[in-house]
Amino acid sequence: MLDTTLNASPDTCHWGFFDANLPPALTIASGDEVVINTVSGGPQNLPSGEFHIPPELLEIRAAGVPSFPGHILTGPVSVADAMPGDTLRVDILEVSVRQDWGFNYFGPLKGTLPLDFPQVHHTIISLDTKRCIATMPWGLELPLAPFFGVMGVAPPQEWGRISTIEPRAHGGNIDNKELVAGTTLYLPVYTKGALFSCGDGHGAQGDGEVCVTAIETALQGRFRLTVLKGHGLSYPQAETPTHYITMGMAADLDRCAEMALREMITLVSQRAKISRENAYMLCSLAGNLRITQTVNREKGVHMMIAKNLIDVG
Repeated sequence: MLDTTLNASPDTCHWGFFDANLPPALTIASGDEVVINTVSGGPQNLPSGEFHIPPELLEIRAAGVPSFPGHILTGPVSVADAMPGDTLRVDILEVSVRQDWGFNYFGPLKGTLPLDFPQVHHTIISLDTKRCIATMPWGLELPLAPFFGVMGVAPPQEWGRISTIEPRAHGGNIDNKELVAGTTLYLPVYTKGALFSCGDGHGAQGDGEVCVTAIETALQGRFRLTVLKGHGLSYPQAETPTHYITMGMAADLDRCAEMALREMITLVSQRAKISRENAYMLCSLAGNLRITQTVNREKGVHMMIAKNLIDVG
């Protein structure tokens, strides 16, 4: 089994978009592990003073800043034998913070309250990677819980080049804080090789990500990428050690909730071997709908249910 590293650089990063025509930065076999290093932030997000700035972030900036907003993603990684109709299993084995700072940004016409804050507000937040603590400007020590806001495969060919901002069926800017080390993400495959990319490192985030950003920072992730043949997954799903997660992304939160619930009814019915009516009832009694994020134009809701309630056999 190959274990390799993909570093962030102008040659291995794409800024602001997903595209099925992107050539892979790396090709691995199904079941291989890969370490992926990411960076975050444009020229306006850099700190002053003694903070460590990854040199590759400066190199990527120097290569050209895109004219439209979006995330710096490392990849894509092609997984041999992945074909449309398959599912890519993304085991998130390790996630670690690569620098001693992060940033938070919001401003006019952005976030959950786009008209309430008319001035740009940009904050550099000090990170203590040894203690796993972020120190807020007023002195609060906030525990770090790092995860990748963006994990996705290439979209369908007919979509063309799309923004990294909106989460969709290919994954992308999911912003689900549950997807920390030790969890697994499942993504539908739409093109040969799947073409997995990640970025938008978050040091900490609440459900909702309401002001538009989390603690944005550089992360390193170790992933195991495995092709599941013929699973026919239609929308991203995930699991933690204790829970299954279904997702819905749409411009309207009601629609998001409906999508996540329908996906969970199907999952519960299949795994518990019960009728859809009984699965619907169990979702009402023991499932939990949570707002993933409200700021990416396409909003997100995820539903969680404990594995020990539905796994049989």
